Amino acid sequence: MAAFGSLCLLIALALATYNLLAGALALRLLATGQPARIAPERLAETARRAGIAGFVAVTGAAFALVWAVLTNDFSIAYILEHSNRALPVPYKFAALWSGQEGSLLFWAWLLAGYGFILRLRHRTDVKLFAYAGTILAGIQTFFLLVLNFAAPPFSLLKGAIPDDGNGLNPLLQYPEMVIHPPLLYLGYVGFSVPFAFGLAALMMRYPGEKWIRITRNWTLVTWLFLTCGIFLGMHWAYAVLGWGGYWGWDPVENASLMPWLTGTAFLHSVTMQERKGIMKTWNVWLIFATFLLTMLGTMLTRGGLVSSVHAFAQSSIGYWFMAFMAVVLVVCLAAYGVQRGHLKNERPIESLVSRESSFLFNNLVLLLACFVILWGTLFPVFTQLLNGSKVTVGAPFYNAVAVPIGLFLLFLAGVGPLLPWRATSLKAVKRNFVLPVVALWATALFCLAAGANPWKDGVFETGRLYALVGFSLAAAVLTAIVTEFLRGAAVLRKQTGHNLFASLVLLARRNTRRYGGYLVHIGVVIVVIGLCGAAFNRSVERELGVHGKMSVGPYTLECTGFTQDSNDNYDSDYALLNVYKDGKFVFQVSPERRVYQASGQPQTMVSIHSTPEWDLYVVYEGTNPDTGQPIVKAFLNPLVGWIWIGLLVMVSGSLLALLPSLAPQAVALRAPAAEAPIGREASLETGNPGGF
Repeated sequence: MAAFGSLCLLIALALATYNLLAGALALRLLATGQPARIAPERLAETARRAGIAGFVAVTGAAFALVWAVLTNDFSIAYILEHSNRALPVPYKFAALWSGQEGSLLFWAWLLAGYGFILRLRHRTDVKLFAYAGTILAGIQTFFLLVLNFAAPPFSLLKGAIPDDGNGLNPLLQYPEMVIHPPLLYLGYVGFSVPFAFGLAALMMRYPGEKWIRITRNWTLVTWLFLTCGIFLGMHWAYAVLGWGGYWGWDPVENASLMPWLTGTAFLHSVTMQERKGIMKTWNVWLIFATFLLTMLGTMLTRGGLVSSVHAFAQSSIGYWFMAFMAVVLVVCLAAYGVQRGHLKNERPIESLVSRESSFLFNNLVLLLACFVILWGTLFPVFTQLLNGSKVTVGAPFYNAVAVPIGLFLLFLAGVGPLLPWRATSLKAVKRNFVLPVVALWATALFCLAAGANPWKDGVFETGRLYALVGFSLAAAVLTAIVTEFLRGAAVLRKQTGHNLFASLVLLARRNTRRYGGYLVHIGVVIVVIGLCGAAFNRSVERELGVHGKMSVGPYTLECTGFTQDSNDNYDSDYALLNVYKDGKFVFQVSPERRVYQASGQPQTMVSIHSTPEWDLYVVYEGTNPDTGQPIVKAFLNPLVGWIWIGLLVMVSGSLLALLPSLAPQAVALRAPAAEAPIGREASLETGNPGGF
């Protein structure tokens, strides 16, 4: 299979190169109108078909690598390094993206798949899709060059072939790692498509609103994949690493967050271009920056620039990515320099207190957050270049800078939907902001009365102050969004005679994009509530023999014993702990510690009991080598479960936004009242896009 896989990659490279060169030549001939031996349209069609065939070739290479893993072909160095005979089948599939060469092949395969779908839909707009397909071919050519010459996944071992492999990294042998990386890659790779359309539209001076409408669903689906990938990574870190947290500001975590921030800004600001004909330059550079940041994230995991629990082995492959990013940036700058006159706004922003300005502020703050995270991530690189030693910034830096920025973004999420277009009157301010302000202060007073205040044991803590502000803002934003839903539903209830729930459903279906965006904002608010709980975490650690006890919060843990287990893949030790609350037995937890036989590496498997109030998070850390006593650490983490609930709400909102809105004729059939709405109610009928 190694020879077959290598041949597939060579064929794929030839096809991608032809797609790039023939496509570029065809577009050039069409633009200049010069006579040629072959019709430009026919040349462009052969380039499109080469792109489709390239997907088949890359699929063959990916199949070859998966087959080699499943059949334990340890003659291939990559299989030897990332698999072993006892590895369960689902994790054998995960070996495709667990190492550098395999993950690059997976990237190339996903990109080929996206390109395959794009090229099948080419009749939507033949010329625009030809430009975009040629740009995607350029990206694919780069990755196939890397796979063929810098990081070949089918390299053979020299010498004797071992009977068994080294096994998959223990950190990756967890169910979520079968789906977290693919979702993250679907997001990373998916942003190549709107990037290709954005660059293509700029090159050909294409009407901005039209290319955005074509790519809106591409971008939203890609953003959704990236969001799910980030949150699943957070849950993996929470359940596997055993440190009691879910986000450590690791450089590779940051690398996934940065394109998410710019992609989120892009999703918001395209509304301005569609509706008002403004922020065109913003949109072009936001999608350019998002693509470049996905390349940066890919480079960080492979170039050895930063230290990370997620990074692959250090290699020179980072220089390939640096060169490619430089080429992409030059192309983007050149295209913008030539065509920037095409991006002039059709009208100015009329007032600083308007929905238009709120979108602008939202973009500015999202970019500020991205810059802060980028600066902190690359700070070790800068210090090494300046003085020869890496100086790393940790969580305190990010928390001190990024958390206030995040709270301001939360504020904008609540304010934006309440502001009218063009300008805001005092009457509108009074009507729209009274309830949110009341909710804010009521929540602040309630939190202070309940003990969620900035002081802990008489010491002021900034994290607790941020949490108090976060809870209060979350209540205000939630009130603002729910009020918008209820106002719209009240109008429909009056018009149709339906009950409140049916009116809410019809309201959302009338403008799925607007109310799907609002639902995503509700999900973000719920996530923020879960994040704020981290300021009130508690933990205790002690040596715990049989019948030993320890307390954390309202729980008392009693050790009832320890047990061992073994299978072909790993040996494990369990701690069996009964948990009591108010003197009554409530449940049992059994944290585990594994040692994998292929690699000899240990791995912690945390025991987590979740409630709406908090998580009881218990870690078996092994034994004290001096005393021989087992060590158990327990955390009480408030509100963590709401983070994952918030993700589900965000996914629901995104899926709603992807659905087509009800046609006006269908709405009329559902509404017996023939009177046209007036004033604010009229906005419900016009397809006014808010949120995303």
